[in-house]
Amino acid sequence: MSLGYVRPARPEDAAEIARIQLATWRVAYRRLLPREVLDGLDEASLAERWDASVRQPPSDTHRVLVAVEQAEQSYLVGFAASGPADAEALAPNEPAEALGADVVAVTDLLVEPRWGRRGHGSRLLAASVDLWRESGFDRAVAWVFEGDQASRKFLTTAGWEPDGAGRALDVDDMLVPQLRLHVAVPTEPPRAG
Repeated sequence: MSLGYVRPARPEDAAEIARIQLATWRVAYRRLLPREVLDGLDEASLAERWDASVRQPPSDTHRVLVAVEQAEQSYLVGFAASGPADAEALAPNEPAEALGADVVAVTDLLVEPRWGRRGHGSRLLAASVDLWRESGFDRAVAWVFEGDQASRKFLTTAGWEPDGAGRALDVDDMLVPQLRLHVAVPTEPPRAG
């Protein structure tokens, strides 16, 4: 376990969040998504989107958190983004009311591969759960690629499980299957010791 912590993202983190997203996708999804799609992603436009997400979130319950590795220097090594479940969290043909106002959706939870297995993902998830609890969310959902064994294992080890919903993303004329995982948000933080 490394020395590290989680904090809310700041506007000046946007470029590093975009870099982490691209680096992680290009490693973790290289066998799941077409190479030309991964190669064609523009880091500058991703950074602009992250800057907007941090500066002007759609609501006060939309959050972007970053994980920081502490050593002789500090490094941003991962991030998590979540907000109230919206149409993007729904399965195809699922009615809008299927996920109520008490459901939060995780849109991103990424740790750069070279910093993996050092506790950063767990810290990001724990900090997110604390914020969800404070905001009154009862349940969380997240879409994961069926072929992304690392993310599936991480979340299922943390108590998430498939809720039966599935979809396929059309990525450059290639259908990439996803499944939705869910978990109850605990009403109280875990007790120490």
